Amino acid sequence: MKRGDKVLGTLAAFLFLIGAAEPSAQTATPKRVNRAIELLEQGQPIYYTGSHAGTAGSFEQGKADAQTYADYISYDMEHPPFDVKGLADYMRGLVAGGPTRSGHRMPPVIVNVPVNGTDEAAVHANAWMCAQVLATGVHGIMLTHADTPGAIRAFVEAVRFPIHKQGLDKGLNEGRRGVHGAFIAAPIWGISPDEYLDRADPWPLNSNGELLLGVKLEDRYALVNADENLKVPGIAIAEWGPADMALSLGVRGSGDLTRDPRMIEARGKVFAASRANRIFFLDSMNKSNVIDLINAGVMVGPASQETAQIGRKYTGRKMPW
Repeated sequence: MKRGDKVLGTLAAFLFLIGAAEPSAQTATPKRVNRAIELLEQGQPIYYTGSHAGTAGSFEQGKADAQTYADYISYDMEHPPFDVKGLADYMRGLVAGGPTRSGHRMPPVIVNVPVNGTDEAAVHANAWMCAQVLATGVHGIMLTHADTPGAIRAFVEAVRFPIHKQGLDKGLNEGRRGVHGAFIAAPIWGISPDEYLDRADPWPLNSNGELLLGVKLEDRYALVNADENLKVPGIAIAEWGPADMALSLGVRGSGDLTRDPRMIEARGKVFAASRANRIFFLDSMNKSNVIDLINAGVMVGPASQETAQIGRKYTGRKMPW
């Protein structure tokens, strides 16, 4: 063998090993638009990043976040200004910065909207916020202070197109979402408007759906109705919102407030209702507790990259991020 041929052969072998060790977007074949749903279908916990300080709504920030280690991005609009244009720019940035290492067009985005689920009338009056947020191409919404079953039903109906009928035999009315948002959101997902109409529906209520809906049972009013709240079809994720729960229960002071007996009872009630109704429970994760939480059945949580890596290794996850 000539020296030049030997060098080329060595280089080819080296490049092959790099490709085998590092999964890439070119080799990955995603099955869904929403990576978080794809993982949950595999029985894998999902880890998110985001902050209640707000996610900077800009194209450049979205482009930078496109390669996040997290399985989805929590985008807070509950307390920062309700800036739909900023969110739309951010979503376009995610597309420009993609695809992800898992081969998905972008990481999923789930938005906390400033609609409190105090009752059905409040959700109906503010349903326009859900419609505008969904039109930017996000992949899910969290309803804050989800206190009553009526409010949660109105929430599910607000995000659904009326063509979808799953759950109408279980207390839901037909969807109230209008068609025109599909023409704005579809290009963000990289699909046609007709395909968006078919797929922009809550999972797992619709097995082909790509939207994740969540509820925050984060005050004493929601606790009273916890089990009935989570019987409403269309909800995938539930959390107990410890910070707001503490305020509602009058738990104050320094140190870890989650150790207060009232907080332990509140968390236990929401967790039990989630398990009884096959809802994925969300709780805060860190490197010290992530394995214990997974063993207990927690499937969703905010987590650092180190914490996510520990959890992924423990569950034998194969999909790259």
